[in-house]
Amino acid sequence: MKATAPGKVILFGEHAVVYNRPALAVPVFQVYVEVEVLDSSASGVWIHAPIIDLHAELTALPADHPIGSVILKLFQRLYISQPPNMEVRISSTIPVASGLGSGAAVSAALFRALSSYLSHPLPNEQVNDLVFEIEKLHHGTPSGIDNTVITYAMPVYFIKGQPIETFYAGKPFTIVIGDTGIPAPTKESVGDVRRLWLRNSNYYEDIFDEIAQISLIARRSIESGKPELLGELMDHNHAFLQRLTVSSPELDKLVTAARDAGALGAKLSGGGRGGNMIALVNQAQAESVAEALMSAGAKRTIVTEVS
Repeated sequence: MKATAPGKVILFGEHAVVYNRPALAVPVFQVYVEVEVLDSSASGVWIHAPIIDLHAELTALPADHPIGSVILKLFQRLYISQPPNMEVRISSTIPVASGLGSGAAVSAALFRALSSYLSHPLPNEQVNDLVFEIEKLHHGTPSGIDNTVITYAMPVYFIKGQPIETFYAGKPFTIVIGDTGIPAPTKESVGDVRRLWLRNSNYYEDIFDEIAQISLIARRSIESGKPELLGELMDHNHAFLQRLTVSSPELDKLVTAARDAGALGAKLSGGGRGGNMIALVNQAQAESVAEALMSAGAKRTIVTEVS
C-alpha cells in the first residue's frame, strides 16, 4: 500500500498566523514524501527511512520518536493493540528542517498508507487532525497550516480556529524557492516571537495586523488573476518579518539577490532564521533568478508553478 504527500511553502502570514491572523500557503509538488507498507516475514513493525538513516523495529524506538509516534498514534486511534507484521518504507525529496513541511508530509503519508493497509482508510479531515496532533508534539504551538495544506494538497487561506478555506488561482504564477541549507528552528523562532509579544503586545499586534492585510490582499490578487501584485506584497511582508527578528543574514542575502536578478518580489518563507525564501518571478526569468540564488549561497533551488 502506497501513499504520498507534497511539500508546502508559505506565501504570506507566517508567525502572524499563530496570533489568529490569516496566512496563505500552497503545496509544492516538486518535492514529496512516499510511504509504502508491505507484508513482512519478520516479526514486528519494521521501519526503513534512509533519509534519516533509520532501520529499526517500532518497539526499539523511544515513544517520542517522530516516526514511531505517528505509527503508535494511528494504532491507538484504530484500537489496534497487536499490529500485524509489516515493513514501512519511507522516501522523501523534501529537505528536513527547511520549512517545506517535511515532518507533516511524512506524518500525512504514513497515516494514509498505514490506515489503508489496515483496511481503515482515513478521510482527509481525520488525517489533518492526526497530523496536527503530531505537529504539536514537535513544534510546541504550531499554527496548523502545514498539516492543512499538505493534507488537502490545495492552496489554503487559513485562520487558526476557523474553517479551512481552499481556493484557486485565477492565473498560474511562478515562484522560485531558495534553500539556505540552514535548519529552520521553528519551535525556537515561534517561542522568541512569543516572548517579544509578551513584552510589548501592542507593538507586535500592530505588526500582525499589517501582515494580515497583506495576506488578505494577496488572496484577492491570486483569485482575481493578478499575481503580479504579489511581488510588492512579498517585499512588505519580509520587512515585517525582519522586525519580528525571524530573518537572518543568509535569508536577507538571498532575498536581495533574487530582487537584483529581476524577481518581482521576495521574502523568507516559514519559521525563518534558516530554511527557505521565495521569489515571485516571470516564468522566463525563473532560471536566471535560480542561478543568482545559487551564486548567493543557496544550497538548492526549486522552481514551481502555482495554478
